Amino acid sequence: MANIIDIAKRAGVSVSTVSRVLNNHPYVSEMKRKAVQRVIDEFDYTPNRLAVDLVRKETRSIGVVMPYNNNQAFDQLLHGVLNRSVEHDYSVMVLPTKYDPEKELSCLNMLKNKQLDGIIITSRSNDWNAIVPYTKYGTIVACEFTDHPEIDCAYMDRYASFLDTFQLLKDKGHSRVAFTTARGEESASTQLTKKAYKHIFGDLPPAYHISDCQSIDDGLRAAQQLLNMENRPTAIYANGDEVAAGFYQYARSIELGVPNDLAIIGQENQPVGIGLGLSTVDHQLVKVGEEAFDLTIDSSNNKVEIPYHIIVRHSI
Repeated sequence: MANIIDIAKRAGVSVSTVSRVLNNHPYVSEMKRKAVQRVIDEFDYTPNRLAVDLVRKETRSIGVVMPYNNNQAFDQLLHGVLNRSVEHDYSVMVLPTKYDPEKELSCLNMLKNKQLDGIIITSRSNDWNAIVPYTKYGTIVACEFTDHPEIDCAYMDRYASFLDTFQLLKDKGHSRVAFTTARGEESASTQLTKKAYKHIFGDLPPAYHISDCQSIDDGLRAAQQLLNMENRPTAIYANGDEVAAGFYQYARSIELGVPNDLAIIGQENQPVGIGLGLSTVDHQLVKVGEEAFDLTIDSSNNKVEIPYHIIVRHSI
């Protein structure tokens, strides 16, 4: 198998010239570049990527820490990252953690071991104090706001969106409002949802919050529980349009009218919600993912807020 020395001899150039060609260095004459490329093609030479990365001092790879890879919200964030990675010729490694703190730290160790140039954290299980020390090994970008100066972030104001959504339902005449979340009390998003609910409606009846909802089936399960209560809610704020679709399906099956008997609003403007005409809160997660990627490769120490939009359709 040919090596870089063989290529240099056959092309009649120095080893350093071959190295510069392999690393796309700009200061190589076109004549020498073509000569080296001809020999590379002749030998069918493939450079050792680890060696090239060591020379470049970069891998042109970033990791995306995702709790789950079958969740519409995280899929949208990843879609945004991939949009930008193709434009900039970067590889993306998806790092699912299932909210396991140890798995999350093992992903961060990939920065320390120079396997990645940077990491985007879509959602985390560790405290920031455990994450910040890894910034000395590479760029870390969060998809939530953090005031730690070492962490860049592309984020939307989730609390403001929760407040606006609950206020919209209240303005529509609803006082018995239930909501679903993907996780329980350990989730910062759940805590913000409950805080916003209390600000608009006062104390939350425990039965009006159902966690562990991510799919249409989860929405059906939650709907069966909520809509058969004696004092059933008149409005539902679901944590995703697929969950909202489950509520819509079950409500229709028991002959509840939407929105006259039950108002429904979801999140993230997903195709199923568009098809059913469900109102939604679009947090523009694809845009968040795109901005997170840009921050990762720019290392600019910025905090970029992405606006959200409430899209009102006939379900409320």
